[in-house]
Amino acid sequence: MNMNIALPFKRQTKIAIIALLLCCALFVPAHQAQKRRPSAKKPAGNIDDKALRQAGSRTGDWITHGGAYSEARYSPLKRIDSSNVQKLGLAWSFDTQTNRGLEATPIVVDGVMYTTGSWSVVYALDAKTGAQLWKYDPKVALSYGARACCDVVNRGVAVYKGKVYVGALDGRLIALGAGDGKVVWQVTTVDQNQPYTITGAPRVVKGKVIIGNGGGEYGVRGYVSAYDAETGKQAWRFYTVPGDPSKPFESPALEKAAKTWTGEWWKMGGGGTVWDSLAYDPELDLLYVGTGNGSPWNQQIRSPQGGDNLYLSSIVALRPDTGEYVWHYQTTPGDTWDYTATQHMILADLNIGGRQRRVLMQAPKNGFFYVLDRATGELISAEPYVEVTWAKGVDKKTGRPIENPAARYKTSFSIQKPGPLGGHNWMPMSFNPQTGLVYIPAQDFPGFYAPDAKFKYRPGAWNTGVDFSPLKDAPPSIPPGHLLAWDPVAQKERWRAQYKMMWNGGTLTTAGNLVFQGASDGRFVAYSADKGEKLWESPVGIGIIGSPMTYEIDGVQYVSVMAGWGGSFALIGGYAMIDINTQNVGRLLTFALDAKQSLASAPKRAMTALTPIESNAPAEVINNGGALFTQWCAVCHGVGAVGGGGLVVALPMSKPEVFKMYKEIVLDGDYSSRGMPAFGKWLSNDDVEAIRAYVIKRRGDLAAGK
Repeated sequence: MNMNIALPFKRQTKIAIIALLLCCALFVPAHQAQKRRPSAKKPAGNIDDKALRQAGSRTGDWITHGGAYSEARYSPLKRIDSSNVQKLGLAWSFDTQTNRGLEATPIVVDGVMYTTGSWSVVYALDAKTGAQLWKYDPKVALSYGARACCDVVNRGVAVYKGKVYVGALDGRLIALGAGDGKVVWQVTTVDQNQPYTITGAPRVVKGKVIIGNGGGEYGVRGYVSAYDAETGKQAWRFYTVPGDPSKPFESPALEKAAKTWTGEWWKMGGGGTVWDSLAYDPELDLLYVGTGNGSPWNQQIRSPQGGDNLYLSSIVALRPDTGEYVWHYQTTPGDTWDYTATQHMILADLNIGGRQRRVLMQAPKNGFFYVLDRATGELISAEPYVEVTWAKGVDKKTGRPIENPAARYKTSFSIQKPGPLGGHNWMPMSFNPQTGLVYIPAQDFPGFYAPDAKFKYRPGAWNTGVDFSPLKDAPPSIPPGHLLAWDPVAQKERWRAQYKMMWNGGTLTTAGNLVFQGASDGRFVAYSADKGEKLWESPVGIGIIGSPMTYEIDGVQYVSVMAGWGGSFALIGGYAMIDINTQNVGRLLTFALDAKQSLASAPKRAMTALTPIESNAPAEVINNGGALFTQWCAVCHGVGAVGGGGLVVALPMSKPEVFKMYKEIVLDGDYSSRGMPAFGKWLSNDDVEAIRAYVIKRRGDLAAGK
């Protein structure tokens, strides 16, 4: 009896307590209630396939690498326009704590910015204030720096269903939680015993993360892979060049491609790496892949009897569900100049000859601007956008270049334009549908090619088959660059903004009649999109090679760009582009109208007096050392030994005791943990002594002001 009474009493008490708590909750101030209640919203959780297909209509965010699957890098935002852009000021800046190149395009989703720095480090920031929310360091071994032809850079992340995806320099593809940066899954996408790297930004298409790789200068076989975005399981892989023909081909497309090769190319990799550009057309359901140069560069070595060497230097269309080949267009058949087709591709609809055409546009390294039918790969038009000497034009019937017979340097030295850094490199171009113009970071860079008569394939080292020794002296002048506004329908230049120096950043264009670009001389600049008038610039003190993007929060439009000097030209070109007394610091800079923040000056480098070091080496040893240095060292330490671009050590400026350790450093690999590989397999003691004598001479030259 007593128990029967007690149970209802407990129930009534419990109900009363719950009612009291609910009643109290009604009178809790709203801001306090929000603090107690965790957000049900999953960071970046609303970025799904539909969101990516409609990225262009999501105007406040920038949710994929090129702004949309079309990769046009066009924003409909226009609060900042050609009439008020002069009011732009710095809203906030973020220091990445790095001193290498910054190439990423930031992603913004629901007020959070995701970007990457050197060594594949990922940052999540408050896009309104720049405050760091989290940071993820994949802890790539510094030894991988020796495998990266063109600096330890990274071009950004992809976001999808609450995850952030990054390709690490060491070949891993890593999925992070968008809210906390913790690893959800990771997979190794390459054979880490081979000199592969990843610097490109992944894309997500139909629930699959698409990623390629680099390493074409070293001797690898290129491919692009797709992984399940949820689990990391590999879905498919498409190789861009055939492997050993004595083994089964991975696809009919590769069996066909093998007929365009000769010799034993597969023993040297073949090349064709997919190290940057990708685009996707949801209506056609085609994934477009840009492929790289041959490995070695010199076709006489990798394919002695010639041939087109498919699918090098090509745009290849694949089915994103399976990786199945659909069509290809080869921009440079039988490439022998490092004329990659990995440069940015843009998808657009253009009225050409009275017809609306679905086109793909690319300005690859070889100097021609291509307009293709993106459904079929048919060539619509191709014209030179910079000075071209290796070919007279492109045959409209065959789609093939009309080559200059002397351009292939089969037996002798040849100077051609463009050079291996291209008329346009990786820095993305943009397309404005209002003006109908494409904005290209163009450059005037010659190439010096000669066959390497002493070539021997060296696994893990540079294997270009080109003799660079004629370039042992520092260049007397720096090649210029320019922002080129190109009409893709008329295939003509409409305007240009000239720069004294090449290697300028990617472009962004907006509905506000604006084009933004960072310059290698340390400026961030805005031009009118229709006429090319310079409307605004901001000195930032650091060379910019990254690409701007824009977004909007609470009615305020922001423009962001990563500033950090680096890349292949910075390494090879030395200190030509920066102040030798200033440290190369990495920053993310964000601008808004009427913002008033100030940017701290980059810190000065601690410089010591450069005193000559005595050497009795004869002239012939020094000359030989110069040739060896150019062939083996200049790609990281600069032509004329005045390089590194502030990124790596300028060898003549080393401490005197370092000159006593050349054998241990160069041959034995004592600095391998710092990214300096051992060359004992390929160089002798005499070689190293000659290199040392050359660097000592260059030290004396610099001390004397030469």
